Amino acid sequence: MDKLRKHIEEIITVSDEEFAHIKTFFTLKRVKKHQYLIQEGDQANFEYLIMSGIFRMFYLDSEGKEHIVQFAGENWWMADYQAYFNEKKADLYITCMEDAEVLCMTLQGREKLSADLHKMEHFFRVKLTKGYVAQQRRIISLLAGNPQQRYEEFGKLYPHLMQKIPKKYIAEYLGVSRETLSRLYSANK
Repeated sequence: MDKLRKHIEEIITVSDEEFAHIKTFFTLKRVKKHQYLIQEGDQANFEYLIMSGIFRMFYLDSEGKEHIVQFAGENWWMADYQAYFNEKKADLYITCMEDAEVLCMTLQGREKLSADLHKMEHFFRVKLTKGYVAQQRRIISLLAGNPQQRYEEFGKLYPHLMQKIPKKYIAEYLGVSRETLSRLYSANK
């Protein structure tokens, strides 16, 4: 739980008593490689804070093709937010890419914690805003950037992920073929 406190205190300061209260809203879950946190049709009961490991969020189109929405590593928050906040069934899948640990929080827990400690409401707002900005940047990159630009941006933003994620998934995330990714990789050596 020291990692959780450090993560929170990047944005707000909490006392020992406040942190003792905060941690009661989280449940630790160990996740094995290839295990799903959520699948399409599941009830999206949790938001996850990644403590270790890497996750891939994707959706499947009507032909069964996987489209990667997001990768998440340590200290990233992840959920099918549309389903989580609207208390609906998930449209997305979240799968573990290496053995990992996550902290799980329910929406009811999040709301109660925010009401109990308004500084946590601020913390969650800052985290959601940063996530929203990152998603907008990704959409603009997909709409306006060429494959070379998308590859370079991914490498600059997430160098630690570039080394850990199989190239087939990076290619999928960037919207390019595996062959194109190989050419981009060779051109950037």
